[in-house]
Amino acid sequence: MKIAVIGAGAMGSIYGGRLSLKNDVYLVDTSTQIIDAVNANGLTLEENGQENIYRPHAVTDTKGLAPVDVIILFVKALYSRAALDSNKHLIGSHTYLMTLQNGSGHEDILSGFAPKERIIIGTTEDNGAVLAPGKVRHGGKGNTNVGMLTEDTENFLPKLKEAFDECGFNVRIHANIQQLIWNKLFVNVALSAVTGVLKCEIGCVTENEFAFTLTKKLLHEAVTTAHALGLEADEEKLLDEIREVGKNSPHGVTSICADLRAGRRTEVDTISGSVVRAAAKCGVSVPCHEFIVNLIHAMEGVKVS
Repeated sequence: MKIAVIGAGAMGSIYGGRLSLKNDVYLVDTSTQIIDAVNANGLTLEENGQENIYRPHAVTDTKGLAPVDVIILFVKALYSRAALDSNKHLIGSHTYLMTLQNGSGHEDILSGFAPKERIIIGTTEDNGAVLAPGKVRHGGKGNTNVGMLTEDTENFLPKLKEAFDECGFNVRIHANIQQLIWNKLFVNVALSAVTGVLKCEIGCVTENEFAFTLTKKLLHEAVTTAHALGLEADEEKLLDEIREVGKNSPHGVTSICADLRAGRRTEVDTISGSVVRAAAKCGVSVPCHEFIVNLIHAMEGVKVS
């Protein structure tokens, strides 16, 4: 299978590296430092206590390359549109676009580059950390959960599963992938934006009654939206899960918090913002989400002297 992985961060490197074992893989990134390191020394993954070297084709520019079978998007969500636009010549009439990015609603962007029947969405339970350019630690392994927006009329997902599983992944195909994505999203929307606004660790939110009141309101809006979409969600069980996250990971730092602390733009539009867009589609009022998305974007633009 001919695959392009756009984004050579931790997850892009893990998938791009391992998939290159039995597929023709192009690892695409705008960082010349990363691409030069991979081309010179190979892509090193620390796995199970040892270093394994993989050799995908690493490029900063894909112009002149033919369309591929699958494009896997692993850039930060706020760069998705630009990344696809820069590499749109890789998208042919039979190319599938696949996202395993954090958050929800990525299909809104992907559908601008391919029809819905060729869009694959999902989540990954693998994790990793960048150690140096071209070197990544592959941490916990888990399932790669995938599904489609429409019926898989070309029976592509079983072929994708076979190609991925041969390279050490464990793909699970879901008929209702949105349920799985929202199951992961609930805790994220309830905690990430609040920790970002407060620039605090997760435990601070679950221990502070005022912060947790906002968390509960955000969760309630997300659950109400999910129900309007025909998805399942038990609000009380989710609240218990959120409390457990705070108890088990009190010093955890969410991505939105880390980005705001560092003065970077956040992925709030595919986390809290995805609830706002979904709510608009089904006529649900989500004032807390609307407020907090605007507040976080405002914080992104404020320079502290």
